[in-house]
Amino acid sequence: MEFRAEGLPDRVTIYEVGPRDGLQNEKTVVPVETKALLVSRLAAAGLTAVESTSFVHPTWVPQLADAEDLLTRLDRAPGVRYPVLVPNERGLDRAMAHGVTEIAIFGSATETFARRNLNRSLDASIEMFTPVVTRATEAGIRVRAYLSMCFGDPWEGPVPVEQVVRTGVRLLDLGCAELSLGDTIGAGTPGHVTTLLTGFAAAGVGPERLAVHFHDTYGQALVNTLAALRAGVTVVDASAGGIGGCPYARSATGNLATEDLVWMLNGLGIATGVDLGALVTTSVWLAGELGRPSPSRVVQALSKEQEPDHAQA
Repeated sequence: MEFRAEGLPDRVTIYEVGPRDGLQNEKTVVPVETKALLVSRLAAAGLTAVESTSFVHPTWVPQLADAEDLLTRLDRAPGVRYPVLVPNERGLDRAMAHGVTEIAIFGSATETFARRNLNRSLDASIEMFTPVVTRATEAGIRVRAYLSMCFGDPWEGPVPVEQVVRTGVRLLDLGCAELSLGDTIGAGTPGHVTTLLTGFAAAGVGPERLAVHFHDTYGQALVNTLAALRAGVTVVDASAGGIGGCPYARSATGNLATEDLVWMLNGLGIATGVDLGALVTTSVWLAGELGRPSPSRVVQALSKEQEPDHAQA
């Protein structure tokens, strides 16, 4: 049943990060054929933005060392975007060689995480991104910026709102079309989300240029998403089956599960275009490939409903 509430958008775009952010932290090495099938199944389930892979150096993320191979195998569906993450100009060169039309860069709101994740200072990281964004936009490639540690940092603690806003504006000013605000360690709460989005609005950045990316460490991902929707955000990152985390932040647990998000949005009468049944089936299959159950509550519940009742047979 739908219970429509006032002050919410009519439609939300789910930016699916499972094939990249989800798989990058998985210990089980997934064959490239399986990754290609995953991307295809997610698109078939109605997801229109599926982040497929990353052109980082394989030493840092061995799971995604097959990026080029994966892109040659993708059967791109009409109306579906297949962005990839690039860390620098070398990554951009590799992406452009494969005809990529949308990329993402990955920045940090804190100095410590910038040095641990990018091996350089926050200022130096933005300098590194500048030619990447310039070259990409000149080539007609859409650029999204991720900003991690927006709500808390395991080394620095709480992150001041003004610091996050200042860094986010710098990334947008490079020419990025969208900024995804990441709760990397899952420490955010609804009031914090609202305050941060209010801070961006005061800096001239409206919700139409923002997305949110929540981890569910403290069980706050869905309520944080609802707070963002009430503030006007209409793009939400999620990972099929709730897989993933961050390999550079030990306290970061899984992403918000796409199925859990779709269940909530369906109940609110907010359109997504996603077939929840097809998505659950895909995540059950993926869990089998990874050799462990899906952490998504909705996947767990709906997959049980689909099982035959042997007691009554």
